[in-house]
Amino acid sequence: MMMPFGLKIAIINRAFRKQMDEKAAKLGLTSVQLRVLGSISRLQERETEVHQKDLEQIEHVSHPAMTKLLQRLEVKGLIRCAPSVQDRRYKRICCTTQSAGIHRMILAQDAEVFDTLCRDLSPQQRAQLVELADLLVKGIDLA
Repeated sequence: MMMPFGLKIAIINRAFRKQMDEKAAKLGLTSVQLRVLGSISRLQERETEVHQKDLEQIEHVSHPAMTKLLQRLEVKGLIRCAPSVQDRRYKRICCTTQSAGIHRMILAQDAEVFDTLCRDLSPQQRAQLVELADLLVKGIDLA
């Protein structure tokens, strides 16, 4: 019996997330906390200020949900929130020295999980998979 494509994608996603969740747990974080921390770290390298509304748009979450998440990260000493220099109505969010550049570690972990899941594929098949996934993502309206 042929497995539906959607189910295959769901199985791959579950396996990928499970391994990423395990890596986040080793750092004392949830996968969502690690993803948001990675976004802050990445944005901080190219933006003058990172604001909560930016993170809400990236993660597609409500203001109250992001507020709670950021409070937890601040309590853990991974971020600092301060009034924006540009606009006092907003909070400027930045990584602490403990979490600065963490997005690079997340990319490395992502590559490790990809390698594990693709261990039976040839280098050409891996490259094809990435290329096809890029084409699928490009065709999806992420707004």
